[in-house]
Amino acid sequence: MNTHWLSTAPTPLPTEPPRVPTRDRGFELGTRLNAGPGLGRTGVLHTAHGEIHTPAFIPVGTKANVKALVPEMVADLGAQAVLANAYHLYLQPGSDLVDEAGGLGSFMNWPGPTYTDSGGFQVLSLGAGFKKVLSQEFSGSANTDDPRLHMQAVKASEAVVDEDGVVFRSHIDGTRHRFTAEVSMRIQHELGSDIMFSFDELTSLLHPRSYQEESLERTHAWARRCLRAHARLTEERVDKPYQQLWGVIQGAQYEDLRRKAARTMAEMDEGGWRFDGFGLGGALEKENLGTILTWVSEELGEDRPRHLLGISEPEDFFSGVEAGADTFDCVNPSRVARNAAIYSPDGRFNVTNARFKRDFSPLVEGCGCYTCTHYSAAYVHHLFKAKEMLASTLATIHNEWFTVRLVDAIRDSIDNGDYEAFRDDMLGRYTSKGSPA
Repeated sequence: MNTHWLSTAPTPLPTEPPRVPTRDRGFELGTRLNAGPGLGRTGVLHTAHGEIHTPAFIPVGTKANVKALVPEMVADLGAQAVLANAYHLYLQPGSDLVDEAGGLGSFMNWPGPTYTDSGGFQVLSLGAGFKKVLSQEFSGSANTDDPRLHMQAVKASEAVVDEDGVVFRSHIDGTRHRFTAEVSMRIQHELGSDIMFSFDELTSLLHPRSYQEESLERTHAWARRCLRAHARLTEERVDKPYQQLWGVIQGAQYEDLRRKAARTMAEMDEGGWRFDGFGLGGALEKENLGTILTWVSEELGEDRPRHLLGISEPEDFFSGVEAGADTFDCVNPSRVARNAAIYSPDGRFNVTNARFKRDFSPLVEGCGCYTCTHYSAAYVHHLFKAKEMLASTLATIHNEWFTVRLVDAIRDSIDNGDYEAFRDDMLGRYTSKGSPA
């Protein structure tokens, strides 16, 4: 298999943001992809702090930091943007402080584009006691048709969610807080991200269809309020760079609900203010990812970008791109790196395995990342065994490089007309080596 993409040096980001952005919004369509449902494409996404060439992977810096890395490292590995979390930054250090610092990019010394999610997922999963429901859903043991589990999920929702917003307790100190569409918009405007998402309600596969329908109507009502709040805040903060607002499309695994949600969000207009792009969120099974994204993309049209929330496995990138996703984010590359799991073209492996103790070759032969060009697998193995902090840094550099470069290579293959050959080679090798570490 040709793995030149893994060693190719990325184009460096500018050392500082443009002083006078010529374009702060909009999406330019590039090359269309005929593979799969024919919805894939390359393009250029314009933001106030630079362009993002798509498809692109966006590393997650939850608390204004990609864990174990400094922003200069993130830039060196080729990332075009980073994504932070509104819930976490609201609780600590406070969105008002980030605003005072000049916004997220200035605060964390990141010169390129930034994303923030709405905080909706974390509010409900971390702050409102949904972790038990979500753990059951993804444990592999839960029967999602069990009426008792349906009732448990609905009761958990009804305890904290109302038509106005969500009540939750801080996972840090237990203090009580309330998020609404307007609160989420204020927080994200203070964070100063280039791309932010509308506030939505988290549901799970354990929620019955009747609740999914109620939740979808609530999410759409909140989305309208987000647009109105966004318009007001943009006009109040005319001295700040323009921040794009993207609508989040829910509907679980029901085709009619997903298509309805996509049409509703695409058509939504509040006094001339419309969504600049869209995110796909909510409950779905991995094997249905491409199908659900296809339903959504068919309804959205081609004029605005689409983001797939929380996805980073190689096979998911290919199915996501074919179904029309333009950008992706996920914590997984850095999260598994901290547990010694290393990505390679032959699948994931655990560097703490005994076979690496005296392996003085790079983690992955031919990889151009800083870790692989400077250190051996034996050294990284030693760092993990010795519980040295540097272990997480070196493993994270490699995994983020691998992930960013893989999506870059997908983009290049579409432009070059050899996407299907690249996909088949990559997945044939990656998935033939057994289960991930």
